[in-house]
Amino acid sequence: MKRVVVSVTNDLVTDQRVHRICSTLSQNNYEILLIGRQFSDSKTLQKKYKTYRFKLLFNKGALFYAEYNIRLFLKLLFTKSDILLSNDLDTLLANFLASKMLKKKLVYDSHELFTEVPELINRPFIQKIWLNIEKFIFPKLKNVYTVNEEIAKIYNKKYHVKVRVIKNIALKYNSKNIDSNFRQKIKGANKMIILQGSGINMDRGAEEAVEMMQYLENTILYIIGSGDVIAILKEKVTHLKLNNKVILKDRIPYKQLMKYTQIADLGLSLDKNTNLNYEYSLPNKVFDYIQTCTPILASNRKLVANLITKQNIGKITTTHNPKKLAELVTSIFNDKEEYALWIKNLKKAAEIFNWEKEAEKLIKIYNHIH
Repeated sequence: MKRVVVSVTNDLVTDQRVHRICSTLSQNNYEILLIGRQFSDSKTLQKKYKTYRFKLLFNKGALFYAEYNIRLFLKLLFTKSDILLSNDLDTLLANFLASKMLKKKLVYDSHELFTEVPELINRPFIQKIWLNIEKFIFPKLKNVYTVNEEIAKIYNKKYHVKVRVIKNIALKYNSKNIDSNFRQKIKGANKMIILQGSGINMDRGAEEAVEMMQYLENTILYIIGSGDVIAILKEKVTHLKLNNKVILKDRIPYKQLMKYTQIADLGLSLDKNTNLNYEYSLPNKVFDYIQTCTPILASNRKLVANLITKQNIGKITTTHNPKKLAELVTSIFNDKEEYALWIKNLKKAAEIFNWEKEAEKLIKIYNHIH
């Protein structure tokens, strides 16, 4: 049984992509050790594979990344492994150095265009540091996959490395019945809109989604997850006196989250065109919406818009103006014929876009690592 040591910089609780990959490999006779970090408020882990979390002195900024990679490098040196799996650029340096010293096979899973995230594009000095790390290591990699074809093309063109694709897609959602008591408690007779994710950050439309609720009646918005604009959203909800219309919930376990997604009437994905990472992203939440047959309102980002338009499972907006968004939501709920068609098409899309199909591709990659 080959042992795969997987590393990420989060606390392992809500990273569904990494959990799906670890679970799939574990089910196919790979021994897994997943390494992350632990915060003071991190929840208890319940995984069927082994995990290890660092308690760090620093939790953000340059000192965090330096401490994490040093600790990770030392941990990898003294941990039994056959394959090292690095998730994203912020774990790659430690994995690359360890793989060279130990002569172990290295796999790189790039979840996004890391150097193009909004947190970096306005900080050119920090961005350049990450770019230099990427330029130093990426051309030397032999086993790489990412989340969609567009990002794969960008990396291939830039570094002349073959990059495969494992989409960030949800498992088939097989819930039998909606709990009527839960539905009544959460939404009552209101229409329910949901925005979910572990990256509710700047330029993802969350602020406009909150402001939109000023213009909607008999409708509630649930924002569930974490990110760097949550504090801003809380202030905005209070300032606009929207406490009865907007409910902010911290990260919750995936199965519990999907209960909310299933009863929602509309799912939001409102990323802006401020950076290449958002332009070429296919957020995990979009596939969660598909699996629960929740129609989608999305901004006009290339891959998301193409998916929704091609499958005819929702509406695309070219504006982030809160009042116009509200008008669009109203028109969506009023057009019952089109809405019913979206539901029908979502059921078909759920059979096409699911993790079970991606898992087959994943195992082929790991069975032929070189």
